[in-house]
Amino acid sequence: MLEALARAVLKPFDTGLRWRGHEPETPSLALTSLGTAGFTLESQGRTVVIDPYVSRPTLWRALTRPLVPDAEAIARSVPRADDVLVGHAHFDHVLDAPEVCRQTGARLLGSQAVAFCGLAAGLPASQIRVTEGNEDIESGPLMLRGLPSVHGRVYFNRIPLPGDLTAPPPWPPRLRDLPHGQVLNWLVRTPTHTLVHIDSADFIDEALAPQRADILCLCAIGRHARPNYTRRAIELLQPRYVVPCHWDHFFGPFTPTPLEVPKADLAGFVEEISAAGATPVVLAPGDTLSV
Repeated sequence: MLEALARAVLKPFDTGLRWRGHEPETPSLALTSLGTAGFTLESQGRTVVIDPYVSRPTLWRALTRPLVPDAEAIARSVPRADDVLVGHAHFDHVLDAPEVCRQTGARLLGSQAVAFCGLAAGLPASQIRVTEGNEDIESGPLMLRGLPSVHGRVYFNRIPLPGDLTAPPPWPPRLRDLPHGQVLNWLVRTPTHTLVHIDSADFIDEALAPQRADILCLCAIGRHARPNYTRRAIELLQPRYVVPCHWDHFFGPFTPTPLEVPKADLAGFVEEISAAGATPVVLAPGDTLSV
């Protein structure tokens, strides 16, 4: 009943916002949305997965039961991966990451809190790479770099589930077992393009200022709590394309027409991106930007 009520009051995705740009004949990078803040990036024969979350328990189940990764949904959505990057340890960013690594053999990269989640889920320490950011990590011909960040304020001007982990949490975890821990924005540099992923609607200006991005994945939910959020991120990184993320309702199975989370205001976000001089690229789950 709780899930039905939520879906009854949420705004359906305006399909007119969907990206319909030209696809090059020989793209060098393909970015596919997994929904929520998740993406797969394919370039130079490598697959980098960021914040995968496709298990999507219902709201009632998330509030009342341990969160069990859906191994079949993960296998369908992320059949291959070389590296899995996690921005912070909230459930909608970290829950599926260890299972992706277990199925594909990929390396898990993130903060100590993310590493604790990987260990709790049964990954060997040799498959986990802890970083505090500000270091270059090779991934074949690609380069990965965590950029120290902070978590945005979402509803009621509060940061949800603040704090850190000091030991592996119970696994499967309950929602309350996963505070955000250290927050990282991720930079992925390929031989032809650079992508920056901001999975919570805040950032540290000094961490972004030295960087430039061709593609910026930018969190929608909570952005109004930081004044000038969209324009400032674009000023600092100077991207050509901005891909909104974390705008879709992430409880319950995928639906043909996604629903917007409250206050995401996706249409308004698209206007903000355009006004700041970048091209908005709205990807529904499963859609791909090729460049």
